[in-house]
Amino acid sequence: MASRPDRMHLGAFLYPGGHHVAAWRHPSAQADAGINPAHYQQIARTAEAAKFDLIFLADGVAIRGEDVDALSRTAIRYVGQFEPLTLLSHLAAVTERIGLVATASTTYNEPFHVARKFASLDHLSAGRAGWNLVTSADPREAWNFSRESHLAHAHRYARAEEFVDVVRGLWDSYADDAFVRDRESGRFFEPDRLHLLAHEGAHFSVRGPLNVPRAPQGHPVVVQAGSSEAGKALAARTAEIIFTAQATLEDAVAFYADVKGRMARHGRDPDHLKIMPGAFPVVGRTEGEAQDRYDALQALIHPVVGRSLLEQLTGADLSAYPDDAAVPDLPETEGGKSRQDLILRLARRDGLTIRDLYLRIAGARGHWTLVGTPSRIADALQERFEARGADGFNIMPPTLPGGLDDFVALVIPELQRRGLFRTEYEGATLRENLGLARPAHRVPRQAAAR
Repeated sequence: MASRPDRMHLGAFLYPGGHHVAAWRHPSAQADAGINPAHYQQIARTAEAAKFDLIFLADGVAIRGEDVDALSRTAIRYVGQFEPLTLLSHLAAVTERIGLVATASTTYNEPFHVARKFASLDHLSAGRAGWNLVTSADPREAWNFSRESHLAHAHRYARAEEFVDVVRGLWDSYADDAFVRDRESGRFFEPDRLHLLAHEGAHFSVRGPLNVPRAPQGHPVVVQAGSSEAGKALAARTAEIIFTAQATLEDAVAFYADVKGRMARHGRDPDHLKIMPGAFPVVGRTEGEAQDRYDALQALIHPVVGRSLLEQLTGADLSAYPDDAAVPDLPETEGGKSRQDLILRLARRDGLTIRDLYLRIAGARGHWTLVGTPSRIADALQERFEARGADGFNIMPPTLPGGLDDFVALVIPELQRRGLFRTEYEGATLRENLGLARPAHRVPRQAAAR
């Protein structure tokens, strides 16, 4: 496998009041965070001052759950929060260097909309936009888009494969130098520098061109968040970052080798894909302080919320089983297959009851949980990075703003002291800071043939 830079990349994964399922109840969290622009400005500036590569906003186009009692007790199920691209456009105006990444579904969008919005964000931010491609795991999203049922997993990924190709083709609608804006000659753009996509495929018919000039980065950075077999295949061909979940070093190293090992067949350099697993750090100046902070959050979990979260992540109805029952065998979901598999393997490995399991996942939802001192957390991140289990990490603060403040004040300096994380940004764009090349403009095959 090719060499890689010896410094890790870090994303700040922002849920409104923090990632813990009970974060909004904690006195250090911002309870109205989801609709508080000043809150997001504060944490975006904190992440930028610490030299994070990017901030990331997840999204879903439905409230996740049917149990209104459970929904009314949580703030992390896409209840009461901003649409992410609107928010990132706002944050572009109050930041200068940090990347701005948001989720947009390939199942409940059209390629032209996604291409246009992320190209616009790239211009608004002077080259800092990234698109997190997902196929949507929650079947409830179908009901908001005139469908009675969610598309099957295989169908969603087949659509996604074509979707990303169409988006990239639209981003190349114009050459970089197309817009001359020559007042004297009266020529706004050069006609021969415009290319129609003229795409006709199994899922989409898109003529183009896009009505936004080529983005400052050429293409906004493409991120992918699926870790199923179909997700890994898509990422190896198209993604430049993967956000993923591995709870153990062994699993992380295996995933890293698997996905990077698939890239050669697509003519890609493994260093052109950054694998950034989620990490949920609870930091204390002592081990006891860190554990006390974690325990205080765990004590705020309402049982109704814990069980509901487990059902959402496994795609299963567990109402027939008491909390102290062993986790039963569950049918394969048509939702998030890799997350269901991860959670069920955790339950089997550690012999967890339903209550044990929902308490275990309430903070990180299956991602890697780290509780300890700055040195101990830095040790764990360094071990996984140097073992080639990650190129960096998507940091999931348990509460916001406090959890991010703690990580920035305590862990970032320790990583910098070890030479594992930057002290200054390398460039002005997200691609430059990630060490990714700017894509050359490509004329669509259909256009070139005419």
